[in-house]
Amino acid sequence: MAPPSPLPGKKRRIGVMTSGGDAPGMNGAVRAVVRMSISMGCEAYAIYEGYEGLVQGGNLIKKMDWDDVRGYLSEGGTLIGTARCKAFMERPGRLQAAKNMVMAGIDALIICGGDGSLTGADKFRKEWPGLLKELVDKKELTTEQQKTYEHLNIVGLVGSIDNDMSSTDATIGCYSSLARICEAIDCIDATAQSHQRAFVIEVMGRHCGWLALMAGVSTSADFIFIPERPPSEDWEKEMCTIIKRHREMGKRKTIVIVAEGAHDLGLNKVTPTRVKDLLSNVLKLDTRITTLGHVQRGGRPCAYDRMLSTLQGVEAVRAVLSATPDTPSPVICVIENKIVRKPLLKAVEDTLEVAKAIEAKDFARAMHLRDAEFAEYRNAYITTTATNQPEKRLPKDKQLRIGIIHVGAPAGGMNAATRAAVAYCLTRGHTPVALHNGFPGLCRHHDDQPIGSVREMSWLDVEGWVSKGGSEIGTNRALPSDDMPKTAWCFENYRIDALFIVGGFEAFTAVSELRKARTEYAAFRIPIALLPATISNNVPGTEYSIGSDTCLNALVDYCDAIKQSASASRRRCFVVETQGGKSGYVATIAGLSIGATAVYTPEEGINIKMLARDIEHLRASFAKDRGQSKAGKLILRNEHASETYTTEVIANMIKEEAKGRFESRHAIPGHVQQGGTPSPMDRCRAIRLAVRCIEFLEESGAKWKEEAVADGTNVVVIGIKGASVVFGPMEKVEKEETNWKDRRPKDESWLQLKTIVDTLSGRPRPEDCCESCGRR
Repeated sequence: MAPPSPLPGKKRRIGVMTSGGDAPGMNGAVRAVVRMSISMGCEAYAIYEGYEGLVQGGNLIKKMDWDDVRGYLSEGGTLIGTARCKAFMERPGRLQAAKNMVMAGIDALIICGGDGSLTGADKFRKEWPGLLKELVDKKELTTEQQKTYEHLNIVGLVGSIDNDMSSTDATIGCYSSLARICEAIDCIDATAQSHQRAFVIEVMGRHCGWLALMAGVSTSADFIFIPERPPSEDWEKEMCTIIKRHREMGKRKTIVIVAEGAHDLGLNKVTPTRVKDLLSNVLKLDTRITTLGHVQRGGRPCAYDRMLSTLQGVEAVRAVLSATPDTPSPVICVIENKIVRKPLLKAVEDTLEVAKAIEAKDFARAMHLRDAEFAEYRNAYITTTATNQPEKRLPKDKQLRIGIIHVGAPAGGMNAATRAAVAYCLTRGHTPVALHNGFPGLCRHHDDQPIGSVREMSWLDVEGWVSKGGSEIGTNRALPSDDMPKTAWCFENYRIDALFIVGGFEAFTAVSELRKARTEYAAFRIPIALLPATISNNVPGTEYSIGSDTCLNALVDYCDAIKQSASASRRRCFVVETQGGKSGYVATIAGLSIGATAVYTPEEGINIKMLARDIEHLRASFAKDRGQSKAGKLILRNEHASETYTTEVIANMIKEEAKGRFESRHAIPGHVQQGGTPSPMDRCRAIRLAVRCIEFLEESGAKWKEEAVADGTNVVVIGIKGASVVFGPMEKVEKEETNWKDRRPKDESWLQLKTIVDTLSGRPRPEDCCESCGRR
């Protein structure tokens, strides 16, 4: 049988496979590759059972149609399978794999897997010319076929729950796995607290301690063990001292997290049993061991992993289509919020170097080979967890009274940020002062009896806050301008030397007001740092706000349940209303994560022609349905997308135009979107950014108040932009980056993702449709 003729122009036949250990989000990557390939005029092929499918060929290499990947986004594991393949490790196996690919006409391969899978893929590409020549010599291919398929392009996607690949901040599946761990520890917390027990939790990670580290940060564990940075030589005494001190301060529970690859400085394995024996015998604590095992690997992917896998799958197809024969194989990575391509071989080499550094006991190099974020999280963990660190305490004249206030609606991660700020302050010798219930609470109740709204905070006050939703110190939308003189008096009276504000656009507005009032009120001539925290993610100066990930997870869970109902009824479409103010961020990213048919945002608005196109698209989609499963449709509409076309009106219009061929309903999750328990990502980023903010405040606190009036650089908003964490001077951000009318940034980085949502849903473009009826 001869291979098919090459596709015209630059169009390719692109194979996609999953290999190595499964990870939540792999199916999202497969879906994105298949649909993006088809939308670009290419053909997509799924290679089932990983490299085994390449070697076996036959029905394990299957051409994929658009609807073959319907429903993939919400599924855990990998629906196209993965398997260990010894045959591919030998040249005869790779020779057979090359022949199978040529016979299928595949000339590009996208692999989602770990470092071993990606190393094998790059080796396959290097051998490709020699493999084809050998097949020609054996008369299994013709010279013409060899020439047609002489180049193979490889693109890597990293699917790994361990997050063990260098060059990327996150791998597909790692945040879903972290969510499982945190959920389990949150549950264990309750029983540990009840019985004053200690628990030793073993998590995955043979050569990488990311899961253990981030779980420790996210759950305020008392002690962690990671392979890259073993504890001190006298770690038994160190651990027992820290835990004993925590107990003496009033803590009722103890959590110790051990990565499966944990060891001491001599590379002697640190086992959960060894830790348990220490806690039981030395500290006399009632101690239990919990090994989470493969619970960490399974389950549905979280919102972030769905988004990450989708964006990386799309970028992988773009990388294939832009590649030349000389282009080095790339791996698709994410740095902070930015999707980037990096050399695959270099990323794999750096990853393998970590294990070598650990084996050589060069732990400083092992930490260096991890990204800078890894070391920063570890430092934040140490600073905010271990109490009584005299070497980190500042001189008396540099210690500040730092006010902490929440402004605006509650958002997941506010309490984690506050806990981190308080713990950091106490470690450095500062006095953290909570200003309860926002600016109204400060002005009206500062001197209430027996306890006012201005309260100094202790470590025990905030110890259990990291996993709590809402705002433990209370939050309020009111602004300081409601009573500026009283606000200034309170700042002066309670000797607030610096201010840490956590909140959304109201908090941004409050900081703006305080900055402008500095000329009149000396009390405001202090360093001020704003940490954006809002589910709407609409604060200028940043691309990410604390709380938005928690919101997306709550909304995605809600939409999964709605879509299940829609699919069970088969011919049903739900129109779901999302929050987000006048920013369409939540609707767009949720649409990307659930595979929405359409997303309506305030930025784009809604008009009758748009609705006509979408209704016609729904008609065509349901008309093609011949009893297929997972046929339910979802449309997401931001609450402020249109004053006329409300969620209910759109649902009724669809129902009317369906003429009984399918149904339409509307659903409004409302404040469910504010989430309950904060997501691990919101907890971790809140802690990291809060520590950065307090560091900024203490560095800026040395300036005289008179200097501060003219110096606008000590009033800032911290943000993540592209691949960097930045401090934006408020005056500059207000003037250059803020759309005050619509309460959002002028330039919203996520807007470009709207096109991807439409592309992967098959939503017709305006130019492809009749202007009057909406038909293609």
